[in-house]
Amino acid sequence: MADPIPLRPSSLHEEVATRLRNMVFERQLAPGQWVDELALAREWQISRTPLREALKVLASEGLVVSVPRQGCKVAEMSEDDADQLLPVMALLEGRCAYEAVRRAGEADIRRLQVLHEQLEKHAAAKNIDGYYRANHEFHSAVQAMAGNRWLDRATGDLRRFVRLLRGRQLHWPGRMEASINEHRVLLDAIVQRDAARAERVMHDHLLAQLAALKALRLHETTQGAPHAG
Repeated sequence: MADPIPLRPSSLHEEVATRLRNMVFERQLAPGQWVDELALAREWQISRTPLREALKVLASEGLVVSVPRQGCKVAEMSEDDADQLLPVMALLEGRCAYEAVRRAGEADIRRLQVLHEQLEKHAAAKNIDGYYRANHEFHSAVQAMAGNRWLDRATGDLRRFVRLLRGRQLHWPGRMEASINEHRVLLDAIVQRDAARAERVMHDHLLAQLAALKALRLHETTQGAPHAG
């Protein structure tokens, strides 16, 4: 029987990749920031080898950019990237909602209702970070409920890039209130088993996110950051 010890470096770099990925999604590593390999290796008490292997994984996913002789920096989403990505996600997530409704059992719908309750709680508290996390969990659950591995692969691959935006549009005044209303309509369509309506509502929900993001960017360009509320 082969000695399992040599496999440890591989599993270690996967663990490091997961940690780095979470740091990017949580903006502990900000867009455009250089990854300080020495500092991370020292903090995590590992050599730079698994860290570099992990960075190769993130580079292949498009989450970091490798610059020859300089290292890696976190990928940034440009305005054009967001403008092109979100309409594609609207199509994909709309289809996820359609297929989820057609496959969902009572337990699946109850799970979405529980997740929606979390959204309601965070919206009432005006907790943008909490709302963003619960929103991601809700959308991921709908994606999983669709049970289509090809749709799941395409949506999951692109969702990583949406997460680089980290819900910036929620800082636009009134967006969180609009978002929770859109979710109420979506949940109603799912509970009523209206697949076509759920698809349309989800599609429009993603496009509303883009519209809010554009409004926020325009405001920041002309007048500075808006006050939330």
